[in-house]
Amino acid sequence: MEKKRGTYRLIPATNHYTKEMKQLVFDVLEEYGLKPGAIDFCLDDVEKHYFERGGYFVVILDQNGVVVGTGGIYPLDGRSLELRKMYLRSEHRGKGLGQWMLTLLLEKAKILGFQRVELDTASVLKEAIGLYKKNGFQRFESDHMVARCDQAYELLL
Repeated sequence: MEKKRGTYRLIPATNHYTKEMKQLVFDVLEEYGLKPGAIDFCLDDVEKHYFERGGYFVVILDQNGVVVGTGGIYPLDGRSLELRKMYLRSEHRGKGLGQWMLTLLLEKAKILGFQRVELDTASVLKEAIGLYKKNGFQRFESDHMVARCDQAYELLL
């Protein structure tokens, strides 16, 4: 399912984009002083770790077909899933692309029958936290937060 917005395309990710997805995620983490970790192994094979598990992963491509955004939903159980790896290159922020991607991922979560979305984030990711709050996410106490994160949010669908 391809979506278009101006010169951008949002498409389901494939392993064809592995190198670009990993580079984007690691670059954004570095931009905010965060370190890649063991949790990032899922980027090595999004087809296996997302689609085959009943989740979904997307990339946003610019007019040249370069990956400028990533995001996925990862099933935790039959009711809940986790929003993961939602990142945009700095020069593409502030254009509504994050909202576009989040809206599509939340719609997909509903279509797949999930009732709850959770996410871990770091307080330095202020723009992302603002986006999550604007979309109704509320803080909660997670029992499985990854090391680079210090906040968890949830949204009931």
